[in-house]
Amino acid sequence: MLFEAQISDFLSWLPWIRVRRKQRAMRAIVEQQRRILTPEQIASESAHIISQIEQMSAFRDAKTVMLYYPIHNEVDLRPLLTKYAGQKTFLLPATHRHSMEVRPYDGEDMMRRGHLGVPEPQTPTYYGHIDVIFVPGVVFDQYFHRIGRGGGYYDRFLAHHRHAKLIGVCYGFQLKRHKIPHRHSDIKVDRIVTPQQTIG
Repeated sequence: MLFEAQISDFLSWLPWIRVRRKQRAMRAIVEQQRRILTPEQIASESAHIISQIEQMSAFRDAKTVMLYYPIHNEVDLRPLLTKYAGQKTFLLPATHRHSMEVRPYDGEDMMRRGHLGVPEPQTPTYYGHIDVIFVPGVVFDQYFHRIGRGGGYYDRFLAHHRHAKLIGVCYGFQLKRHKIPHRHSDIKVDRIVTPQQTIG
């Protein structure tokens, strides 16, 4: 009976294993495309995305906004931190071994590399309401699915913040027209912004 239960558990995981393999392959290809971007391209494409964000009522009306610290040539939204300093409370992620929290951004002097080597604020954990969350990702599709960096931190975090407006940001080549591999339990975003368009 124990063996049969183990086989049953394994079979139930097979579809997820297949999805993960497909996600891993797609992530590797797109990350390679992103890594060859020049600093000039990143700055230009990010500026186009920021311009669209600034026109959104969801962002203009938001009091508390969660951003992310860009790594590996991700879209860079950091200009928002300085432009709207004092007008909005900005939060950035801080990761632990299996979880993620958010802390208020209080300037670059208060940033230190964290568990994953990404700069994190050295401020107290924030537990309040978040109006808008800007979500990084390696691949998105036009059905609002997302493939992240692979650690699952965002999916676990976003599951507890469904009240927030979730906005994915990416370069044009990261947005696919076809459905990307995903599970029903994966958290979808509400809107996606690329340098060329906003959908949602």
